[in-house]
Amino acid sequence: MSLEKFYYDNRPVKWFAYACVFWGLIGMLAGLWAALELVIPGLNAGFAPITFGRLRPVHTNAVIFAFVGNGIFMGVYYSLQRLCKARMFSDLLSKIHFWGWQSIIAGGALTLFLGYTTGKEYAELEWPFDIAITLIWLVFGANMLGTILRRRESHLYVAIWFYIGTWVAIAMLHIINSFEFPLSLFKSYSWYAGVQDALVQWWYGHNAVAFFLTTPYLGLMYYFVPKAANRPVYSYRWSIIHFWSLIFIYIWAGPHHLLYTALPEWAQSLGTAFSVMLIAPSWGGMLNGLLTLRGAWDRVREDAILKFFVVALTCYGMATFEGPMLSLKNVNAISHYTDWTIAHVHVGALGWNGFLTFGILYWLIPRLFGTALHSRKWANTHFWIGTLGIIFYVIPLYWAAFTQSMMWKQFTEEGQLKYQFLETVTTIVPMYALRAVGGLLYISGVILMAVNLTKTIRKGAFIANEAAEAPALPKVIVTHGKTHWHNWIERRPIQLVVFSLVVVAIGGLLEMMPTFLIRSNIPTISSVKPYTPLELHGRDIYLREGCYTCHSQMIRPFRDEVARYGEYSKAGEFVYDHPFQWGSKRTGPDLARIGGKYPDSWHFNHMLDPSSMSPGSIMPSYPWLFEERVDKSKTPAMISVMRKLGVPYADGYELRANAELDKQAQEIADRLQKDKLPIKADREIIALIAYLQRMGKDIKSAPKPVAQTDNAAF
Repeated sequence: MSLEKFYYDNRPVKWFAYACVFWGLIGMLAGLWAALELVIPGLNAGFAPITFGRLRPVHTNAVIFAFVGNGIFMGVYYSLQRLCKARMFSDLLSKIHFWGWQSIIAGGALTLFLGYTTGKEYAELEWPFDIAITLIWLVFGANMLGTILRRRESHLYVAIWFYIGTWVAIAMLHIINSFEFPLSLFKSYSWYAGVQDALVQWWYGHNAVAFFLTTPYLGLMYYFVPKAANRPVYSYRWSIIHFWSLIFIYIWAGPHHLLYTALPEWAQSLGTAFSVMLIAPSWGGMLNGLLTLRGAWDRVREDAILKFFVVALTCYGMATFEGPMLSLKNVNAISHYTDWTIAHVHVGALGWNGFLTFGILYWLIPRLFGTALHSRKWANTHFWIGTLGIIFYVIPLYWAAFTQSMMWKQFTEEGQLKYQFLETVTTIVPMYALRAVGGLLYISGVILMAVNLTKTIRKGAFIANEAAEAPALPKVIVTHGKTHWHNWIERRPIQLVVFSLVVVAIGGLLEMMPTFLIRSNIPTISSVKPYTPLELHGRDIYLREGCYTCHSQMIRPFRDEVARYGEYSKAGEFVYDHPFQWGSKRTGPDLARIGGKYPDSWHFNHMLDPSSMSPGSIMPSYPWLFEERVDKSKTPAMISVMRKLGVPYADGYELRANAELDKQAQEIADRLQKDKLPIKADREIIALIAYLQRMGKDIKSAPKPVAQTDNAAF
C-alpha cells in the first residue's frame, strides 16, 4: 500500500498555546484582584471599570472562554490532525478562527469593563459578540469537520467523539440562550423573562460547564494522557458508555441551580434526578483516565506532566461527585447562595481545567519546537505551588460556606434571628483573605510556567510544517472478523454529528417546552405591574454595575429567609424581568423585598459610602452614580422594545414616558432634599433608588396567585 506524504500544520497550535498562557494570566489576575476587593473594598479606588461587579464577569469570561477556550483549540488542532492523519482542512479558516476568537475576547473584556452586559452569568457579552461567537464557532466546526471528512484513518478515536459533541452542544446552547432584542449597539434585553429566562439561563450555564469545561477536556484527556503515559486507553467500552451517557444526561441537570426557587417543582425534581445519575458516567471517565496510567505510576514521582494529569483527573472526580451531591435538596438548602458553590467551581476550574492545560503545555511546547523542556525541576515546582494554591483557595471557602449557612439559619430562644446579615459577612473576611493567598500561589506557578516555556521556545526551532505520511483512506472499508456495534457510527462523522445533536437536544426540549407552553407553570399575579421608565433606567444601571454578582432576588421558602427578608418569592413576580435577576451568590443580602424597607436617604448614603450605613461592609462605593446623568434619549426605545417582548405598555406610552420619568425623579430628589441631601433629579443615583424602592412592593399586599389551568397550547 502506497503512502501519501503530507504536513501537519503546527502554526494554529502555537498561536492558541501562546494565547492560552497570555489570557490565562490576565483572567487569573482579574480573579485575584476581585478576591482582594472582598478583603479590601477600597481597591477599586472609585474607578468604575474595576469594581467587583464589573471585574467578576471579566474574570469568569476570561478564564472560561479565553484561557480554557484557547486551551481547547490548542489541543484540538494538534490532536485532530494526528488522529485523522491529515492536515487541517483550511489554513485560512485556522487563521480566521484564531484572530476572530482573540478579537471577541479582547472586545468582550473591554465592553464588560465599561459596563456593557446582558446581566446573565457566563453569557454577559452583548448581542454583537453573540453573533461573532456564532460565526467563529461555525468556522471552527467547518475546519474540524472538513479535516475529519478528508482523514486517512477510518476509525474516529474517542477524543474526536467528544470534540464533535462539544461543537454541536455549544452551538445549540449559545444560540438558544442568546435570543435577545437589541436596544442599541451594546445594549439588549433577553427575549425570555423571569422563570423562563432562569430556566434557559441555567440550562445554558450548567451546560457551558458541561460542554465547554468538561467534554472537550475529556477529549483532550483521552489523547494526551495516553500519549504522556505511553499507554493505551484502559477501556474502549467504557469510553463508549462514558461519551453517550454523559452528553445525554448532562443536558437535563441545569435546574439543580434553581432548587427551592420559583421554578416549577417538576423541573427542579427532574434536574436533581439527572444530576445524581451523572455520577456514573463522570466517574467512569475519571477511572478510565486514571487506569490508563497503569504500569506508569513509577514515572509519576518524577514526571511533572503525569503529576498534573493525575491531580487533574482527581479534581474532575471530586467535582463530579460534589456536583450531584449539591443537587440534593437537603444539601442545596445549605450550600446555595454560599461560598460552597464558588469552592466547588474552582476545584474543577483550577484542578481539572488548569492542571490538565498545564500538563498539555509542558508536553506540547517542546515537541512544537524540537527541543527538551528547559527545566523539569521548575515544572515540578509549579505543580507543588499550584497544588498548594488550590488547597489554600478551596478549604477556606468551604469553611466560609458552612459558617455563612449556619449563621444565616440560627435563631435565638425567643425565635428571633441570632445574627444580622452583615455579621455573617465580617466573620468570613479572614477566609476571603486566605482564598486570595491561594490565588496568589496559583498565579505564581503559572508565571513560573510561562518563564519555563519561554526559555524552552528560545532554545528550540519552531516546526511549522511537520512531515508525516500515511496510506489514503480506502473507499470501501473492509473489516475482518467480529466488529462492535459502535464501529458503524465511528466511521460516519456526519451521522455522529446528527446523533449527537439529537441526544443533547432531547433533554433541553422536554424541560423547557412545558414551561413555555403550559400557563400553570407561571401563575399570573394581578398586582404585578410593569416598571416605570425611571425604574427601567435604574434596573439597567443595576445590571451595568453587576449587582447580581453579590445580591440575589429570590427568597426561598425557609423560615430563616422569610424572617430575614420577607414573603417568599412567587413565579408571577418576575414576568416583566428581562433578564431575570435571581442571582447565585449572597455576598450581600437578598434584595427581593428591599423596596420601602429603608428611606431614599439610606440608599443614597449607602451607595456613596456603604460603611457609613453598614459598618464593616465590604461593598465598594459608587461615586460616579452621583455625577452621571440618566440618558433619557433611550427611554422611548426602551419602552418600545419592552412592548415587543410582551410587557403591556400602552400604545404611544413612549411619547409621554420621559415626562413621567421626570416627575418620579423629582419626587425622589425632593425627598432627599428634605433630608439635607441635595442632588439633581437627572442623576443615575436617582434612577437606581427608584428601582431599589420598587423591588418587592407589588407582592407585599398582593393576594395569593391563582394558577391557570389552560393546557390547550401544549
